[in-house]
Amino acid sequence: MAALKQTQSVENKHKLSNTLRNWLPILHSSLSDLGEAMSPFVESNPLIEVASGFEESFEQKIPKKIMSNSVANTRTEQIEALTIVNRSLYDVLDEQIDSSLFPTPKSKEIAYFVVANLDENGYYEGNSEYFCKLNSITLEEFERVRARFAYVEPIGVGAKNLSESFIFQLDDSDVSDEAYPLAVKVITDIENIYAYSDEKNFAEVMRVLGTFKNPPAIEYQEESSQIIPDLMIFFNEDESIEVKLNDAYYPTITIDTNYGVEHEFVSQKIKEAKSLVDALDMRKATLYKVGLMIVEYQYQFFTGGAIMPLTLKTLADEFGHNPSTISRAIANKYIACNRGIFAMKEFFTTAIDEDVSNAAIKEFVVNLVKQENRKKPLSDMKLLELIQDKFKVQMVRRTIAKYRKQLNIAGSSERKKLYHLH
Repeated sequence: MAALKQTQSVENKHKLSNTLRNWLPILHSSLSDLGEAMSPFVESNPLIEVASGFEESFEQKIPKKIMSNSVANTRTEQIEALTIVNRSLYDVLDEQIDSSLFPTPKSKEIAYFVVANLDENGYYEGNSEYFCKLNSITLEEFERVRARFAYVEPIGVGAKNLSESFIFQLDDSDVSDEAYPLAVKVITDIENIYAYSDEKNFAEVMRVLGTFKNPPAIEYQEESSQIIPDLMIFFNEDESIEVKLNDAYYPTITIDTNYGVEHEFVSQKIKEAKSLVDALDMRKATLYKVGLMIVEYQYQFFTGGAIMPLTLKTLADEFGHNPSTISRAIANKYIACNRGIFAMKEFFTTAIDEDVSNAAIKEFVVNLVKQENRKKPLSDMKLLELIQDKFKVQMVRRTIAKYRKQLNIAGSSERKKLYHLH
């Protein structure tokens, strides 16, 4: 009896590991790429038939009460955005030029020129000297503004070459302070990358570089990027909020269990087919649970308010997964709601710890600089001390410098000169 239980336990574990192996690539892919993510499993299994979920018209897949505009929502406009939205790289970048990164007409003009002169990979190839001469701008001024593309999504776009693109991405990565100098060395000497293989932090540097986008505009290399929402969140007539999976776009899997041959190969392929179906169901269950959590934590947003601090760690703890797994799970996933279509990652403010969002840190930095002694402006190290004392968190000086640049705040020595001029 004990042996039987042990055998069943091993079989269940094997089934679960098969499902999980299938589940991760299926979970990480976008809804439009789901069929492609499944193809390696399907091509090797003659017992599976897959019908694409994209063959019917979009209108047939949206709840009638949404299509007929009968959803009662007195707080915001009716849901009108539940369509396939085409957004090019230029649409995404143009939206970000209207931000604090480019606050002046001159900086906006430079930013638009950079965007207009990107190649298909996202690298800048414009004639900077000609532009500067035409607009009476120094090359140094131009380059200072172009450098701000290090904080624009997708990160890496606007760089002149691969090395610079990787430097942009490095400052947004999770590389440790200890490994950072080696990462810069490796990136600036990328052709001789393995000359550094004996260095102490080489393994970490290689892991970080492996997460970078190459080329930086890889997601937008087609003419446009199709956005299909994975979830729909809307208010019903009784003012209750509903989370609905957009599962009509999911492929339909049919398994031929009447193959007519009793053979170990056939039995194995049937098991693999069933684990693929289980993986698809796990994807649906996981994203639905993510939607419920987003509604729970971000309810104010759906009623017209702001997005509240919510960390990936909070979500990871709920699921029992690593935050990096959750980060990949919500990448390229979208939610359609009464305020439009939003990337899932927008509902998660990057946080320093569980309760402090980077938005709160940035607001604190702005207030500190506004109130600083103009004869002795606060250095990044002093800002770091004050932040750590206020929020009881551990940070590094490089992060403070990054936030300061995102807020368009000059360094302490530059601010001192500016104060003196005024």
